[in-house]
Amino acid sequence: CMFFIARVTSVSIPEGGSNIFDVPDAVQNFFNTGLLGALITTIVASITWQLVASAFPLAFLANPITYILLRICLAFEASGICHGAWVL
Repeated sequence: CMFFIARVTSVSIPEGGSNIFDVPDAVQNFFNTGLLGALITTIVASITWQLVASAFPLAFLANPITYILLRICLAFEASGICHGAWVL
């Protein structure tokens, strides 16, 4: 999904064309990869659910889908499969 968003948000400036916002070439090369758009989209998408949960905590926690996802996450945590990340 992140690769799709990066492809959609990438910019293709032809050789010799002016840069967006008159930024240096190194920054424009970063814009061309689409990673900046994917990063911003990921941050906005993750903060949206946090804002909804903080505004309506009872409605958010009473949702059966939230309960199922919470149980799945707790099962993964209890299995120890996530503890391999501590090595990194």
